[in-house]
Amino acid sequence: EEGVYFYASGPSYETPAEVRMIRRLGGDAVGMSSAHEAIFAARTGMRVASISAIANKAAGLSGAPLSHDEVTTVAAEASRRFAKLAAAFFKRSARTRATSG
Repeated sequence: EEGVYFYASGPSYETPAEVRMIRRLGGDAVGMSSAHEAIFAARTGMRVASISAIANKAAGLSGAPLSHDEVTTVAAEASRRFAKLAAAFFKRSARTRATSG
């Protein structure tokens, strides 16, 4: 998916009013630290890539109440999937470096 990543300080869950404001500002997803970290890294000259997992729908966007248990469950699954992705990336990167000599 493609969209506008909005970042806020955390850790916190956005209130329904904050969610409405973010939507009005054009935000599609909200995160806490990855945007701050990417901005800092880029300012120091680092090349940056980022992967984020959406762990829940914000307050007011679904009929269900916010659940910290849901967030931790989704985050744990995303962590396992990310570990596999990262391992494959680094394995491929090592092969590419080895063959390009």
